[in-house]
Amino acid sequence: MQPLTEEEFKSVLPPQVKKSVNAELLDQINHTLSDPDTMEIYKENLLSYVNVMKDGRFKLSGYISAVKYVSFKLLGDTNINAYIKTFPEKYKRFIETGVSKKDIASYSTAFNKSKLVNLIFEQTLVPIHVLNAPTYQKAINVQAELMMTAKSEMVRSNAANSLMLHLKPPEATKIQLDIGIDQGSVIDDYQMVMVRMARKQQELIAAGGDIKQIANASIKKPDEEVIDI
Repeated sequence: MQPLTEEEFKSVLPPQVKKSVNAELLDQINHTLSDPDTMEIYKENLLSYVNVMKDGRFKLSGYISAVKYVSFKLLGDTNINAYIKTFPEKYKRFIETGVSKKDIASYSTAFNKSKLVNLIFEQTLVPIHVLNAPTYQKAINVQAELMMTAKSEMVRSNAANSLMLHLKPPEATKIQLDIGIDQGSVIDDYQMVMVRMARKQQELIAAGGDIKQIANASIKKPDEEVIDI
């Protein structure tokens, strides 16, 4: 296994924490685990989860420890065992100073619930539909076989309906436009024009006007547009 180099590590880190990388830190990383396979996973995880450092709230030393802890957890270790492997010197000091197992377990639980550890855990999660894609395809194959070969018409029909339901293409998205109208500048003006037209018709009728003249009466809006009845 190739050791993690300074250039390799800095290339993935956000600018604000690159200056924290030095030879001593890299030696600590490259010699922290004796098992080559475990070290390879740890190295890969160090380079993969750096997105959690972009907001600059966490120290690089804390990130290194959190990734180590998460790596042990992903390999199947319990909270307490992962904590002990992550902080062997701290655990040794706990034993030497008589810290109880209950308190050590409390420390490991608190670390497991810490913000940085959980942000890294979120990076490791695989969406359930991706994780179960092979099983989903097997279910489709079973339904297709039943649709074609089952002796019962009901079974074939149910299998066909299931396939049509789960394999139908996505529906086109409907876009609704909400177009507003300024009633004050359009509708109200025309309402006023219609009132004036009605008044003019009444005036023509009262004056004994010609029916054709009344029918063809027109009036102007305030903006001089002629409106015919």
